[in-house]
Amino acid sequence: MSGRFKWLVCLLLLVGCSHKDVKQQVVEKDHLVAYPGRTFKYKDKFNDLQSKQHAIASKIGLPRPPKDRADAASMRKSLVEIKSNENYIVDELMHSVPYLIPSAKKELDAIGAEWADILSRNGLPHYRFYVTSILRTQEDVKYLQRSGNINSTTQSCHCYGTTFDLAYMRYEKVTCTHDYMHEDNLKLVLGQVLLNHQRAGKIYVKYEWKQSCFHITVRQ
Repeated sequence: MSGRFKWLVCLLLLVGCSHKDVKQQVVEKDHLVAYPGRTFKYKDKFNDLQSKQHAIASKIGLPRPPKDRADAASMRKSLVEIKSNENYIVDELMHSVPYLIPSAKKELDAIGAEWADILSRNGLPHYRFYVTSILRTQEDVKYLQRSGNINSTTQSCHCYGTTFDLAYMRYEKVTCTHDYMHEDNLKLVLGQVLLNHQRAGKIYVKYEWKQSCFHITVRQ
């Protein structure tokens, strides 16, 4: 095969692949659906400071931050285990353990239920959101500080079982349909749920853009 003929074959294959890719993009775009809610500035609405969140966490949460995993285990009678369900996924927790005080677990489930309800009422496919951080021990906090996490402090709300983080750019599609939603639009759905609960006085929320998560502390 001559060099010129090889070049022609490669060119035809490239054109064919490009055409296929464009066709696939058109098909996917046709199946893109969206939540019709109004957008808002997350950093403006969700700006409940660490000091405010820590004050309520230390008041209603565990009597003291657990020193390490063994110490956290000794407090299990005051905590409820958090497991993945139909509305959210407990992520692989590297620097926290899946436990919350009962009222925080109840609030997380309520957020999940309202999330599912909004998707269902608007005829949208069902997705699950990710819970990325839950109860931290003092040992976990020190490790995060050494790793350079700027949002990890010795006065962490996560140490009281009242606080959890929800990723806002990662979701898992559950329904087996061709339609899909963009991550930014799913973020709007989750943001609307949190805004409702924040306005109802149930939670404090901080928008952590560097960590790509909503940092949430229950208030009761």
